[in-house]
Amino acid sequence: MQGSFVLLLLAAFTFTGGLVQGDENAAEEVQVETLLKPETCSVLSTMGDTLQIHYTGKLMDGKVIDSSLSRDPLVVELGKRTVISGLEQSLIGVCEGQKIKATIPSHLAYGKKGYPPTIPGDASLEFEVEVISLTQQTPWQKMVNDVFPLVCLALVPTLLGLVGLYLYNKAKDPKPSKKKAKDKKSKKK
Repeated sequence: MQGSFVLLLLAAFTFTGGLVQGDENAAEEVQVETLLKPETCSVLSTMGDTLQIHYTGKLMDGKVIDSSLSRDPLVVELGKRTVISGLEQSLIGVCEGQKIKATIPSHLAYGKKGYPPTIPGDASLEFEVEVISLTQQTPWQKMVNDVFPLVCLALVPTLLGLVGLYLYNKAKDPKPSKKKAKDKKSKKK
């Protein structure tokens, strides 16, 4: 009996240690809680989609740092880094009409420096977000977002190569000496 009590105590200690360690890891990632999900949710947001959202951002002590409720909805194109990375991550996989609460660790918000005077350094943030509208990217937008950067990346070495070739050919061409140019002028006279 006493042996099973020790095993039970050891198991509880191990479980608690794992739980604490799990909580530390969870604080390193964005935590998203669904507050309201519409009955029909056929289209989920993905990178490249455009969302119109209303949000209220708070410090962990409840102090409101910003809100769009008194303004027009904020337009967010996922993947364009128009909002802090933690908020952008929380908006992937949501649908129109959904309300979420996202807890964002400081390294995915404003980091060590914060955003003085409103947001102190190393501050975790909490956002309540309502997705007003969701517009999926068109095939043309997808091509521009996915292919265009690669084409530009390929053009840089090509252009540098062409400039190098031009300079090489220009340096390789024999330059007429000034003496020969003077001789030609004197023969013309």
